[in-house]
Amino acid sequence: MTLIGRTHDRGVATLTLDSPANRNALSAALVGELADALADCGKDGDVRAVLITHTGTTFCAGADLRDPPHPDALVGLLRQIVDLPKPVVARVTGHVRAGGLGLLGACDIAAASDTATFAFTEVRIGVTPAVISLTLLPRTDPRALARHYLTGERFDAAEAARIGLITAAGDDADAVLEPVLDGLRRSSPQALAETKRLLTAKVLQTFDRDAAELTALSARMFASSDAREGMTAFLERRDPPWVL
Repeated sequence: MTLIGRTHDRGVATLTLDSPANRNALSAALVGELADALADCGKDGDVRAVLITHTGTTFCAGADLRDPPHPDALVGLLRQIVDLPKPVVARVTGHVRAGGLGLLGACDIAAASDTATFAFTEVRIGVTPAVISLTLLPRTDPRALARHYLTGERFDAAEAARIGLITAAGDDADAVLEPVLDGLRRSSPQALAETKRLLTAKVLQTFDRDAAELTALSARMFASSDAREGMTAFLERRDPPWVL
């Protein structure tokens, strides 16, 4: 079964996360398919930009707890988005949790509808948002990120735009993106590639400096007793024992 839909319209390749059974969670299979699709877009001279969107009411529920990707694979996917020589745009009309927020941080532009909600839920299941910090720490307001990382509370699209997690929010994500995609179609492919290189230089420096350490932290946390209990509680739809 294909987990990533692919369409093309006037230079924009649309990649659709299409894994409704697990709310588009980042399974090993989905991460692999998305990486392959992005690689194809990078080599296709007819692709001016990439739009990542989703089916259903959830953009991405974070890591698939039953079939999680290896941390190295997730790091590779996030870096691939940042390093792709073509702009990558996210269209969000549903909920985004945990690792899904790392995808938004990797994209160059992200727009969400007002119905979208966001949450860094890692601390509530006994882990930490380690790997996704590679894209989020360089681009997101640090004081706001501290609150949302530490509490796991849910926030809306207006707050996501305020803190720099997304570019813009509105009643209709497609209406927000219409001038964006028009602008990309009017731009020189060479100029887009070099301008993106300018914009992502500091993010890529973060990968070079911190990827190994954060990958090791992620692996250690997922192997911990708190994580085992937290993930079990999540799958059993109950509170873990540390909830007061």
